[in-house]
Amino acid sequence: MQEQEIDNLEQMIPLLASGAVTKAYLDSLSAGNIVLEVQEGILYEVHPNGTKKKIKDVPALIEVDMSKKVYL
Repeated sequence: MQEQEIDNLEQMIPLLASGAVTKAYLDSLSAGNIVLEVQEGILYEVHPNGTKKKIKDVPALIEVDMSKKVYL
C-alpha cells in the first residue's frame, strides 16, 4: 500500500468513528436501554420512547494548550 493511500484512509477515521458512535447510540436505544447524552451543557437521560430527563448541568470545558502540561 502506498503512503498516499494510507493517508487517504487515515483521513476517513473521524467519519468512521462518528458513524460507529451513532450506530451504538441507536442500537442501545433500540434494545430498550437508556442512553446518557450531553446537549448544550446539560446531561440528559434519553429513553427509547424519545423522552429526555435532565440529570444535571455539566461544568464548562477547560481549554488546554496541548503543548503544556496541566495538573489539576
